[in-house]
Amino acid sequence: MSGPLAGARVIELAHIMAGPVCGLMLADMGAEVIKVEKPEGDDTRRMVPPKVNGESAAFMMMNRNKRGVMLDLKDPRGREALGRLIDGADILIENYRQGTMEKLGLGYETLRKRNPGLVYVEVSGFGRTGPYAARGGFDLIAQGMSGLMSITGEGHGRPPVKVGAPVSDITAGILAAMGALAAYVHRLKSGEGQRVDTSLFEAAITQTYWQSAIAFATGRAPGPMGSAHPLNAPYQAFQTADGWITVGAANQRNWERLCAILDAGELLADPRFKANADRMAHLDALEAALTPHFRTRPTAEWLAACEAGGVPAGPVLDIRQMHADPQTRAREMVVALDHPVAGPVETIGLPVKFSATPGAVTRPAPVLGQETRDVLIEAGLDAAEVDAMLADWRAS
Repeated sequence: MSGPLAGARVIELAHIMAGPVCGLMLADMGAEVIKVEKPEGDDTRRMVPPKVNGESAAFMMMNRNKRGVMLDLKDPRGREALGRLIDGADILIENYRQGTMEKLGLGYETLRKRNPGLVYVEVSGFGRTGPYAARGGFDLIAQGMSGLMSITGEGHGRPPVKVGAPVSDITAGILAAMGALAAYVHRLKSGEGQRVDTSLFEAAITQTYWQSAIAFATGRAPGPMGSAHPLNAPYQAFQTADGWITVGAANQRNWERLCAILDAGELLADPRFKANADRMAHLDALEAALTPHFRTRPTAEWLAACEAGGVPAGPVLDIRQMHADPQTRAREMVVALDHPVAGPVETIGLPVKFSATPGAVTRPAPVLGQETRDVLIEAGLDAAEVDAMLADWRAS
């Protein structure tokens, strides 16, 4: 692997999404990430359809760039083999329920004695402290409890809506990677490892910065606003003659430019829309005034006019359109890989670019246990013992 983390070794004892997001971020930046799965595999392998030649598309997305190891941690031999891997590790990622790792003899206090420099990353539903620490957590639950579902949707009086993407899972994984790297920097300076603890609940709360600022200041909880912004206007999606366009004309100069593009000088003279505070106070009226203008021309024409006029705007793309967009391709956010079973597959690329130490997506997700034998022998285990152990687990 190349990248700024080349030479770092990560043990991923994580499943489904939040923990694996942390692992894939580190792997894409060059770390050697060894994904340890139970004999039946990560549950994401059973999140189907879709499959590609029998392999779960969801699993392949979350686990590219990782080496695959299968261990039965209920077997003392599996736990000892994992301990050998941990001896040479810099970072460990786990997202089990509270107490699970301790029951296996793999809790932080135990492992820090074995590897004092270990950065031990825990991603859970609610964090390892507080009254909800023992609860399991899922993205849907975190979105609801964080307030995120109360601000997502078309408007007041409508059913609560979750964000389409599992944002608390993905954000928790990114926060865990950020925490892991900060702790790793400290470890490089001091030799001292530490515990890093984040959660889906906290990750979802971080998505409410603007709405929390409003609630702290006013004492009132804001509600859903469709695609509109809680602090700036116009900053939302508008229907065109053939689709939708998003327009960010929130500051005064862009508002004036937008009115010129729309040939809507009358709106500049309307006291309801004079300044941003006025536009926010009359948001429904503003949308009603702007929509008829946008409906007169197709999206492509408005995009060209906005670009020429200096107003930020964009189309509303579906996922396949996004994959094909020239900017997506130019930024290498779609990457082709050759999977040993699924064959040619595509995955999402690395979203952070480095000028001196570029990361890369170069390895497809492993099939279950693909590199168990190689990794364990590299860690110093006897080949015959490894073969016997694997045979026992496969037979059971």
